[in-house]
Amino acid sequence: MVKAVFPGSFDPPTWGHLNVIERARKIFSEIHVVVAVNSDKKYLFTEDERVSLMKELVKPWDNVHVRSWNRLIVNYAEAIDARVLIRGVRNLADFSYEFDLAMMNQGLSPDIETVFLATDPKYFVLRSSAIKELASFGGDVSTMVPDLVKEQLEKKFKIPFLSTKIEKM
Repeated sequence: MVKAVFPGSFDPPTWGHLNVIERARKIFSEIHVVVAVNSDKKYLFTEDERVSLMKELVKPWDNVHVRSWNRLIVNYAEAIDARVLIRGVRNLADFSYEFDLAMMNQGLSPDIETVFLATDPKYFVLRSSAIKELASFGGDVSTMVPDLVKEQLEKKFKIPFLSTKIEKM
């Protein structure tokens, strides 16, 4: 029985995040989705909103748990006796960044391993920052995020997403 932790900002949660969680939950006995809280970072969604969204999205999976954390992720893993950190990677740039984090975490807690899961190719271009930017202009993000997240993005930006083409001027 191996517990794993999947940390991230999840601002907003994407189909890519859910793909990694769904695949990881079949490998590990428990997955703890940890919503990162960093006071130096500006989030679109509050901590409570991100936790609430993630809890609703993973509700069908009984071995997936969600909570927020504002300290080192290895400290969370140690507290719940998890031995694995899961990191989703889409490309070489992601891997380079995540590899550096993995080395730092290995130095902080040598008993915790990092496992990289490549994102399903159909989700590899999904970046939360790009989704937020697209949504801020009323772009249709329905193929990038679950309906619940799409609805919350519409509320945040107070603009319905464009689902029809604009007539030529």
